[in-house]
Amino acid sequence: MKILVCISKTPDTTAKIAFSDNNTKFASDGVQWIINPYDEWYALVRAIELKEADASTVLHLLNVGGADAEPIIRKALALGGDEAIRVNCESSDSYYIASQIAAVAKEGNYDLIFTGKETIDYNGSSIGGMVSELLDLPYISHATQFKLEGNTAVVVREIEGGEETNKAPLPLVVSCQKGMAEQRIPNMKGIMGARTKPLKAVEPVAAETLTSVASFDLPPAKAGVKLVSPENPEELVRLLNEEAKAI
Repeated sequence: MKILVCISKTPDTTAKIAFSDNNTKFASDGVQWIINPYDEWYALVRAIELKEADASTVLHLLNVGGADAEPIIRKALALGGDEAIRVNCESSDSYYIASQIAAVAKEGNYDLIFTGKETIDYNGSSIGGMVSELLDLPYISHATQFKLEGNTAVVVREIEGGEETNKAPLPLVVSCQKGMAEQRIPNMKGIMGARTKPLKAVEPVAAETLTSVASFDLPPAKAGVKLVSPENPEELVRLLNEEAKAI
């Protein structure tokens, strides 16, 4: 079986958010970049578990991004990927990125394509569905459990108010979220081995860019906390009614 795991570079959750070029670009100076947690903790680790269960499994990693993404790709290889592919382009357009993933996946003839549910910077949750459409493959989103029964995937996914179990034949595209696997930390053997694992850069295929960023805005600053004396409940009720509009 051949598995392709798509990984993205995202800012660390502790990064200070700022924008440049008249609020049209994310200011990346001094930002610590990490593997998107949904891609790393759930999609990649579950793929590694499948490889551990079947030694014949081939696990490839795919990133659409510039050369500055290579440190996080090496970390993913240290966790357990066999080799990695980087499509040498940078874009925030979901369709363009999905087109690059689909082109690599089609050429590689993969049985299973894992993505994270979404990235923590854009929260678009759209790449997996677009990739499946471009490849004309079944797609299951928001997966919390995944197992194989022969050539059939059994996937538990989260839905509003509960969960459902789906079955689908391979090849298949799945987006992964919390529950799929437990976070792992690369060990020294993995880190040393990742230095020599293949990391191939390829040029992007021609594809449309359907969206562009008009501007970024920070959320409004939170108002200061108002303390009300426990001997003055009437004032608390007034504030909740007139200012907070909570009652």
